[in-house]
Amino acid sequence: MGAGHAHRLYRHGHSPVHGLPPHTKLAATFAFVVVVVSTPREAMWAFGLYAVLLAGVAYAARVPAGFLLKRLLIEVPFVAFAVLMPFVAEGERVEVLGLQLSVSGLWGAWNVLAKGTLGVAASVLLASTTELRELLLGLQRLRLPPLLVQIASFMIRYGDVIADEMRRMRIARESRGFEASGVKHWGVLAKSAGALFIRSYERGERVHLAMISRGYAGSMPVIDEVTASRAQWSYALTLPFAALVVCLLGWTL
Repeated sequence: MGAGHAHRLYRHGHSPVHGLPPHTKLAATFAFVVVVVSTPREAMWAFGLYAVLLAGVAYAARVPAGFLLKRLLIEVPFVAFAVLMPFVAEGERVEVLGLQLSVSGLWGAWNVLAKGTLGVAASVLLASTTELRELLLGLQRLRLPPLLVQIASFMIRYGDVIADEMRRMRIARESRGFEASGVKHWGVLAKSAGALFIRSYERGERVHLAMISRGYAGSMPVIDEVTASRAQWSYALTLPFAALVVCLLGWTL
């Protein structure tokens, strides 16, 4: 995990949030999501306060609203599922705009939308202020099983290699006048997928042999040792602690 690896979700910056050690941000995000999920769905005002807290983090991290909203589109399938819940759930019915909807389904849809959106927004803020390499170092610092960290590292690194191989194969097909326009071209695409699998497998074997020849014995060397001061932990945990206060009020009020 020595070389840097940028990803599309990451937004380069020099904000206080960017400067926090990765394991503190991972712990804070996880704790925030746990608190949000633990909040009763009836405390609708609490979710509004959670959104305000996340907006404050986005402001401190200098992440534009448009950047954040665009990446929230990843939850569209969950939104579609939530929209269907009032129509398919059983129980007491209520009329809304001339439609007979399930009360429990409406509460379930609200629960999924509110908690899912806040969770995705927190994850997007984490990804936009932390590079992938730093996330892996943070997971390692939090004592995640080393094998899982290695698998994630290899997946991230060679995902781009495979994507680049796909791009070269597409350019080669197009340079020969190929253009997929119907079912009759599926055979060519299937052969391309097979060739891609073989090339990826062969490249993986070459990489593994190269690692063994350089002394790899089942564990990756730690080049950068990330640490966090008490002040940095306090700053990072401000978000989940504030959310915890809101959650407790949601249960008591």
